[in-house]
Amino acid sequence: MYKAIIVDDENRSVETLKIILQQFCSNEVEIVGTANSIQEAYTLIHAVSPDIVFLDVEMPHGSGFDLLERIPKPNFEVIFTTGFDRYAVTAIKFSALDYLLKPINIEEVKEAVSKAKKRIEGKHTQNNLEHLINNLRHPRDKTNKIPISVVNGFQFVPVNTIVYCEADDDYTYIHLTDSQKLTVSKNIKEFEDILANYDFFRIHHSFLVNRDYIKKYVKGEGGTILTEQGNELPVSRRRKQEFLEWLNNF
Repeated sequence: MYKAIIVDDENRSVETLKIILQQFCSNEVEIVGTANSIQEAYTLIHAVSPDIVFLDVEMPHGSGFDLLERIPKPNFEVIFTTGFDRYAVTAIKFSALDYLLKPINIEEVKEAVSKAKKRIEGKHTQNNLEHLINNLRHPRDKTNKIPISVVNGFQFVPVNTIVYCEADDDYTYIHLTDSQKLTVSKNIKEFEDILANYDFFRIHHSFLVNRDYIKKYVKGEGGTILTEQGNELPVSRRRKQEFLEWLNNF
């Protein structure tokens, strides 16, 4: 049984999540407290030492991220709750953490709790939260690391070692500067969203390329690019104009 707290400035959201957890996750988590502000949450965390914190991203006097910034070495698992906030969701995904979109869905809560338990048991929590905080502090730093799923957890790969991503249905191949090719069971759109702030461009439905490794563009119907590593990648005809404008703004 894991101790959990809920941090949200909306009482209705707190009560909804509390009911779902009590009805569907009572064998996994026990709610030991709730907080409506960052300061209340900070005090509560130190008082009860929770294993899991359900943390609202957007609050009037500071975000959930601000709370994490105040805790040097968090030793709890975080499940974020949020209305759709592209920046917040991208940052959370980038750090291999979980989030629940409001209105809260019962099945998603059950799945998030299950994943949180696995991360606690695998002792990955602090590492992932530290990556999140670092990425938030330095949102365009290309030494930030992206989580790649592996058999027993995550491998964190620096953005500046990714040459390009290649789509294969629901899988994506991550091609690295050292010629490694990592296979991930996520579609390329997820990586396009996550890497948007790091000078990557979707040149084709199958390819997402890092501008830092584009060596040459060769004209054609769509054209092709050559990477510093010797890869030759097609540019789709419909993306050509936007790509060239993006390239010229380098």
